[in-house]
Amino acid sequence: MYKLIRRGLFRVGGGDAEVAHHWTTAVLAKVGPALGPVRRVLGVEAPVTVFGVRFPNSVGLAAGMDKDGVALAAWPALGFGFVEVGTVTAVAQAGNEKPRLFRLPESAAIINRMGFNNSGAEALAERLARGPRLRVPLGISIGKSKVVPVEQAVEDYRTSLRALYQYGDYFAVNVSSPNTPGLRGLQDRAALSELLAELSLECKALAERERSVPRPLLVKIAPDLTDDAIGEVLQVCDQHGISGIIATNTTLSRDGLAADDQHLAGQAGGLSGRPLTERAREVVTFVHKETGGRLPIIGVGGIMEVDDAARMFDAGASLVQLYTGFIYGGPGLVRRISRYRRDSPASRG
Repeated sequence: MYKLIRRGLFRVGGGDAEVAHHWTTAVLAKVGPALGPVRRVLGVEAPVTVFGVRFPNSVGLAAGMDKDGVALAAWPALGFGFVEVGTVTAVAQAGNEKPRLFRLPESAAIINRMGFNNSGAEALAERLARGPRLRVPLGISIGKSKVVPVEQAVEDYRTSLRALYQYGDYFAVNVSSPNTPGLRGLQDRAALSELLAELSLECKALAERERSVPRPLLVKIAPDLTDDAIGEVLQVCDQHGISGIIATNTTLSRDGLAADDQHLAGQAGGLSGRPLTERAREVVTFVHKETGGRLPIIGVGGIMEVDDAARMFDAGASLVQLYTGFIYGGPGLVRRISRYRRDSPASRG
């Protein structure tokens, strides 16, 4: 059935992927509150606790699908065990010039150069304050505002963290999107160390005011880093008590594209979907081995089938997230992965 739905969605807006994306989230925003009963069909209970947060199942919605949190009620009903909104920035921004989102159906892939288009951290905070508490954990991905110089990135991230702290169950520090100039440079040792040191201190200060435990901070890394560079990132994360790694963001590589999609290979932006499957798993494997399995990993990138998720878990991921896989596979993929995880011997210990 979803194949028929997908065929219709891919025609929305004359085939414009971004028009279809906004139309879909707008519809889900309207019908979301009424979708509760759907969760009894699509939802799978397979609870797991990672970095101190209890997740009803291990399959989450990746950042980028619902940047401004407009359809929050819908995602748990579609089977997701957690939702990550954003990436959100302190300063509201329109993002890059359109068109900026491209489907590559023969490759089961997407290229995007959205550029953190979002309404800003304060607007998201207001929306979360007005709405009911999400039934599953909420992750919030924060990034650098484009108008803010890299030299002022720390305060920019801190502004978003302060505005949203009380609403998130964990925070993802996005330093790996290829679509904001200078952002990936924040993965360098010195810059990342300064950023994580200040955000960790801010989390502790905010937690003291609440008389609670600091929210987990995770770092989202690029698949294009070398092993040595990933190793340096992990050392910095360990130094500052970071709670986990999200591996990976989109890639600048164009390897693995089908012949019928090669005409889009020259489009700028990050590639996600099937061409990223192997590299994302390699990064998860490296992180798991390098940290001795001590640092929780959210595996994301090219999870298009249950087998992809199974291999990601085997590589060391504690949780997985879907974006492109959800676009091509729909809610059924969420359910199948959750059922696999529930029923697999490894997850039962």
